[in-house]
Amino acid sequence: MKDEELAGRLREAAEAHRPDRARMLARIERGMAGDPAARAVRPPRAAHPWLRVAGATVAVCGVLAAGAFAVTSAGDDGGARGGRVAAAPSSASPSPTAKAPVAPGGLRPEDGPLWTGGVVDPHSNPYWAQSNVTLRTTEPLSALTVELRVAETGGVNSTGSWRSLPEPDFTVSVNESGGYLVYRWTLRPGRTVPAGTHTFAGQYNHAEGDRDATGDYVTARAVRTSGAKAAVGDRFGRSR
Repeated sequence: MKDEELAGRLREAAEAHRPDRARMLARIERGMAGDPAARAVRPPRAAHPWLRVAGATVAVCGVLAAGAFAVTSAGDDGGARGGRVAAAPSSASPSPTAKAPVAPGGLRPEDGPLWTGGVVDPHSNPYWAQSNVTLRTTEPLSALTVELRVAETGGVNSTGSWRSLPEPDFTVSVNESGGYLVYRWTLRPGRTVPAGTHTFAGQYNHAEGDRDATGDYVTARAVRTSGAKAAVGDRFGRSR
């Protein structure tokens, strides 16, 4: 059959076709009225069995991967990635509640308006440490001497010191005496320590490892502007 003949027959069939308009309108009206039969949707083709198995495997793997990530994230505190991080000196201090004698000479942490406490700074490391001394006074002081004694436990040598009070108001010395590295801060004549909380700190190297600070202690002797004297002391490393 030639192409021209086929095309002619198709045109004749198309012209002879008369759509049933009434039937088509009835179907449209049923669809608008919500007839489910007019809106039938072809059901999805069932997946091939091997596709279903593959899909389930992928889902399980996804859950396991998510769980592993969550566990890893929860256990990572950042400390294992960068080693030790340098931080600003901490002024952490113990609670001023101890009453029992804790320093040589029977000194207590509190005497009248004066209180002191000593702790090793939490930013210390296995080679270097900082001992923090906190001094609190509710009255101005006209004289003050603070002594920090760090026991010679091996490799102990000074790397510096500081205090929160003005530097020109104090003379500072560091020396070795009787098995201790001794830091001494002395208020200069004519200067005054105001009421408040003040910090003194000694820094030092030491033998590698966790250093035992239970042999360290601090003492502070002061004269109030009223003329009354006060003396306090505290040991490091004791239970608080």
